[in-house]
Amino acid sequence: MKDKPFLNTFATIMYTIHYTFEEKEKQPVTVENVEPGMSLLEVALLNKIDVHHNCGGVCACSTCHVYVNEGADFVEEISDKEEDFIDRARSPKLSSRLSCQCVLLEGEGEVHVQIADQSIIQGE
Repeated sequence: MKDKPFLNTFATIMYTIHYTFEEKEKQPVTVENVEPGMSLLEVALLNKIDVHHNCGGVCACSTCHVYVNEGADFVEEISDKEEDFIDRARSPKLSSRLSCQCVLLEGEGEVHVQIADQSIIQGE
């Protein structure tokens, strides 16, 4: 009898998140093996990527404004409340999101995020 290959049915599916910055002096950062259920803000902060979040990540400001340039299908849909705060962000685009609200869905893939210029944001 031939040995069958082992199939791990409990394997966690992971994401790769690519962060770039509007601030040109900052270098891109790639974070691999990110589990579903985390927000893009949480992933950034756990990996020492500076993203302002004056409200503490509860969708009450626009300081964690990012552009999700690829992989938007892998995060929760935008809510009306989030849209209201994005309208207050500096330089919003169609790809604008609040990183605290971009929770990774079950699945796997790559998400490309550009962190909006945070050089004039004060507080934390």
